[in-house]
Amino acid sequence: MRVLRPSHAHTAFTATVVLMASTFLSSVFGLVRNMYIAWVFGRGMEADAFLAAFQLPDMISYFLVGGAASITFVTILTRYRDSGREEEGTRSLSVILTTMFLVLGGALVLAEILAPWYVHWWFSGFDEKKAALCVSLTRILLPAQLFFFAGGVFGAVLLVRKRFTIQAITPLIYNLGTIVGGILLVKRLGISSLALGTVAGALLGPFLLNAVFARRAGVRYRPILDWHDEGLHEWVRLSLPLIIGVSLVTADNWIIAHFASNTSGAISLMTYAKRLFTAPMSMLAQAAGAASMPFFASLWAKKQRFEFASAVADSVSRVTCMGLLAASGMIALGKPAIDLLFVGGRFSTADARECAAYFAVFSISLFLWSAQSIYSRAFYAAGNTFAPMVAGTIITLISLPIYAGFFRGYGAMGLAFASDLGIGLQTLTIGFLLHQRKMVSLASLDYREMARCVAAALTGGAITWIVFSWMAGELFPRMNITGHQRLIDLAVLLAGGLLWGGITLWVLTRTGSALPKVMMKRLRLA
Repeated sequence: MRVLRPSHAHTAFTATVVLMASTFLSSVFGLVRNMYIAWVFGRGMEADAFLAAFQLPDMISYFLVGGAASITFVTILTRYRDSGREEEGTRSLSVILTTMFLVLGGALVLAEILAPWYVHWWFSGFDEKKAALCVSLTRILLPAQLFFFAGGVFGAVLLVRKRFTIQAITPLIYNLGTIVGGILLVKRLGISSLALGTVAGALLGPFLLNAVFARRAGVRYRPILDWHDEGLHEWVRLSLPLIIGVSLVTADNWIIAHFASNTSGAISLMTYAKRLFTAPMSMLAQAAGAASMPFFASLWAKKQRFEFASAVADSVSRVTCMGLLAASGMIALGKPAIDLLFVGGRFSTADARECAAYFAVFSISLFLWSAQSIYSRAFYAAGNTFAPMVAGTIITLISLPIYAGFFRGYGAMGLAFASDLGIGLQTLTIGFLLHQRKMVSLASLDYREMARCVAAALTGGAITWIVFSWMAGELFPRMNITGHQRLIDLAVLLAGGLLWGGITLWVLTRTGSALPKVMMKRLRLA
């Protein structure tokens, strides 16, 4: 169990496994949190207000610190470490933290004051009561951004040392904070209990845990202001493009919430669907990307360009294949999954049906979200945040009329399709830029393996969906199976998963795919 020790230095593979396992557990905690919200508050006013309240804090984090403290710091600290200047890196860390505490703290105070104006502007479809509740919850959530920023900086120290265990634990504590806050305080404070629990989780997990283990790794924070510090200048250079630009990866949720505020309950249902969708996306893309980032940065810093390009192309090919396969299973079995997880309390079967439709549409783009996560980190590892910023901003601006048009034409469902189109444009653009700059060739992707996975995904997903749609629509009614619906949903999921897995594995094997053997070898099963 050495890989679970906080001091253990990981390889790219063990880091990915640890982070994927953590992301899975965090996703389970996140599902429990969302199930709790759905059961207690359904798709009502409180749920819409709470989920919308995250928007302003997220925007401030994005536009002031680039929303990527860990990513930029990994690049900077890797350079200091590889050149034997770790003490200088630690001093720069103190300078940047002190500077941003002042800047971010001031911005948060201003946001507390301006929150009512923001909510009435961005969520123009909210009535007065819902808007007032959203303002109150927003003000509670705002201070958490300080904890996220500082935790991201301290977490980067551990990532550079290839210590990923703490990064695996912090999101678990964060999600647990929201759950515990609700359980302990909901009867007294209502949905405000969830906001307070969220802030407590951010303090104890992302901030405190990273800070403690960064200190054990030898980092000593001292409040220092030095406008001439080299590390501060480098951080500003890397972060500024992220700050002044807008990536659709982040803006997608903002745009959806803006338009969905005009449809009662749509914010809640689309958020439940999106968060369920992001569970496998996080396991595939974010875990692999976070684990690969230090290795990409190290290869680039050592001028090992061929190895860098090969590593990125292999990662993109792998997560794309896994994304294609996973999406087919998610689409085929999304309805029983949402019935099992969410139906109950104030969340009805009609709500589940609508939520499942959003989930299926979001799932189509799983492979695109996975691929763009790796592509973006390739740019960050090379110290180039300007190119993806410009590309992301242009794609976001181009996508705005797409969201608006699809919403006017197809309502909230149109927003889900617009999200897929937008992330498709984002992924293709970032990949083309890497190819054009001769950093990662598009020709180096494993298209044959992707084609095999497409065939397996279509076959497995289609057969599974047909079989279980027939069972739900024809077989179960004839058998008069009406009680114990959760057990039925669970049985459908388990049987469906086995059927889907068996079919996709058979197709992959018959088409000569190397993926099954690679996964067996990686998992030490062959």
